[in-house]
Amino acid sequence: MPKAPRYTPEHAAAGLDADFPDIETWPNQFAGYEIVVDVPEFTSVCPKTGLPDFGVLKIRYMPDKLCLELKSLKEYLLTYRNLGIFQENIVNRVLNDVVRAAKPIWAVVTGEFRPRGGIGTTIEARYPRPKK
Repeated sequence: MPKAPRYTPEHAAAGLDADFPDIETWPNQFAGYEIVVDVPEFTSVCPKTGLPDFGVLKIRYMPDKLCLELKSLKEYLLTYRNLGIFQENIVNRVLNDVVRAAKPIWAVVTGEFRPRGGIGTTIEARYPRPKK
């Protein structure tokens, strides 16, 4: 008899449709520089086990016309604190939301998640994304 899958499509999509506060922006005054936002105490929850996940999130981007407003970014990121979502989805959702808000020339989001069960994970997503 085949085993039931331990992780379902519902687990895989958990958190992707959650409502988040808007990330605000302000007008950029310069060209040709990059910004790195370091979030050393990022937390979320595993959608399967409900156990907390801890990590460091880094957002690197080159602004075009807009820069991310950091207080609203912090409020946005705090929404993940009690949200059941896979780490891969966090990194990709943050990238999508940063790009939607600021329309940067390029952006990279990296999540370095602390070990749980002896395994740590580093995930990186880039914009522009490769064509499918």
